[in-house]
Amino acid sequence: MKKNILIAIFLLFSAFALNSFASTPAVETPTEEKQPYHSKTMGELVDSFYATTGIKALFEPQVGVLDSHGKEMTFFAQGYGRIIMIFICFLLFYLAIKKGFEPLLLIPIGFGGLLANIPIANMAGPDGMLGIIYSMGITNQFFPLLIFMGVGAMTDFGPLLANPKTALLGGAAQFGIFGSLVGAVLLAQFVPGINFTLEQAAAISIIGGADGPTSIFVASKLAPELLGAIAVAAYSYMALVPLIQPPIMRVLTTQNERKIKMSTLRKVSKLEKIVFPLVVLSLTLLILPDAAPLIGALCFGNFARESGVVDRLSDTMQNALINIVTIFLGLGVGSKLASEQFLVAETLGIMAIGLLAFAAGTAMGVIMAKIMNLVSSKESQINPLIGAAGVSAVPMAARVVSKEGQLYDKSNILLMHAMGPNVAGVIGSAVAAGVLLSIFK
Repeated sequence: MKKNILIAIFLLFSAFALNSFASTPAVETPTEEKQPYHSKTMGELVDSFYATTGIKALFEPQVGVLDSHGKEMTFFAQGYGRIIMIFICFLLFYLAIKKGFEPLLLIPIGFGGLLANIPIANMAGPDGMLGIIYSMGITNQFFPLLIFMGVGAMTDFGPLLANPKTALLGGAAQFGIFGSLVGAVLLAQFVPGINFTLEQAAAISIIGGADGPTSIFVASKLAPELLGAIAVAAYSYMALVPLIQPPIMRVLTTQNERKIKMSTLRKVSKLEKIVFPLVVLSLTLLILPDAAPLIGALCFGNFARESGVVDRLSDTMQNALINIVTIFLGLGVGSKLASEQFLVAETLGIMAIGLLAFAAGTAMGVIMAKIMNLVSSKESQINPLIGAAGVSAVPMAARVVSKEGQLYDKSNILLMHAMGPNVAGVIGSAVAAGVLLSIFK
């Protein structure tokens, strides 16, 4: 009986449903009409193929061609601009492979730039491979935080703790950040065609610390429209540290100063190393919460390293994680080397400001070391070269300092001494970023 009732109810509902479906007018979905294929002659087939080649796109620019952001491209950007950028990418490959200038950065950035300048493919567009990479980790600041986590896991803060006064060198090198802030404002006032707002100038200024992740983090908050140009400038100068810094160091120091040997650093206890990231994070929490994402990621990576009980996590952050993120970050930054975005007045202005700011930061670190020597005893003299490591390009700047010192005295090992101001520079640039972000809240 119950079974028959259930069957009857089911049939009743089915009848109502069919009636309702029949009375509802069908909604037609628009479909694109497929054009019937017309047979072509051999000449027409050759012309059709030629129209899809990069040769035609480069040497026969057309009106109405759109870039990855949907804006119309100039004839120059379509043709000679792309060719210039392709040669620039080849130059990056040369510097990475032949000269050994930070290949981990320059090869992915250069290859991303090469892919971004391939016509027709639109790989830097929203649906292209590079565009997807850029939107999934750079525009939302995710990749920079992961990089800071990996840097924290790879960094030994022992040299800074063993010789705390070298933190002053890292602080002095941040002059490049605030100097470039002034430079960007002046450039906007006196150069026609460049109109940086104060927020944009602040975002540009972080390039002076030679800190790519921090530059991306600040730019995405204060000037997202300049994020691509700022990221390219910051990572370019990070990679070119071995080319930019040595001439500045030589101009500002004497040969005798470059030969100064520093005393052996004291051994730092494990407890000091464990407590240090917690102290730094606590001070950030109390004084500058705006810097918490960067400082927090750095301190977490370092705390995992120094705790000694999560070696698997620390190893992952130091190797697999940071390697994967470096690939994505490099390709994403390289996508902004597209001719229509790079070969414009504002981007070139940002590159110029970044170079001057980076040079100023390097110079101030060296000058601060010389000033400290004036008030120090002969036994505690600092080799002024290590002041150049105050920029936060870690550990590149420290390696450059060590190499420069050994040119004048092969027995003078400066690497560990240079790591003190180098890691102080990482913290200093994150603090400077927090200060700038707090100003514009």
